Amino acid sequence: MPKRVVVIASGETERRALPLLVEHLAEQSVAVEDVRVPPRHRAITVAVAERIIRSVWFERPPDARPHKFVVLLDADGKRPEDVIAPIHADLPSRLRDIGASIQFAWAQQHLEAWYFADAKGLRHHLDRNLGNVDPSQPDAIANPKLHLKNLLGPLPYTSLVAREIAVGLDARTIQERSPSFAGFVAALKNGAGETDAS
Repeated sequence: MPKRVVVIASGETERRALPLLVEHLAEQSVAVEDVRVPPRHRAITVAVAERIIRSVWFERPPDARPHKFVVLLDADGKRPEDVIAPIHADLPSRLRDIGASIQFAWAQQHLEAWYFADAKGLRHHLDRNLGNVDPSQPDAIANPKLHLKNLLGPLPYTSLVAREIAVGLDARTIQERSPSFAGFVAALKNGAGETDAS
């Protein structure tokens, strides 16, 4: 039976693109069933993450509940430990009645940095040169979302565009080049360091 996973992420871009970037994990019996985002563009705080997790947990029958929740945070170039620490310190204790594991992961900049790791796939989608970025170090790209918007030219960058881009990318290449994406995949797969909230 596949491990059922629900991801808590920051916005619509992640909700539409992440399932495509991790669909290959189905081969390893990991099913990312849903990506939930805070309402009204709220930041992911302890209280917001708790409400989302409880909502998912109690809306499903017991035999369809997730085995794991992965809270994915944007580090925005900060130290990931500093971004995760406030949520990691409180969230598991608030969810002791939820019989699922809670795992934390981060995107060092934003999801868009992961796109640049597969330079070949992104170039193919955009049909243009990617400019002065190093695809071997996507987590070091300063403001990857703005860079991507500039490459799109007059086309607005929306969650639908993010999804279209994700369709043509090779997640294994991204995982090899981006430590933050590799950490996200590890959280989905085996959850090293996860906190059991039960």
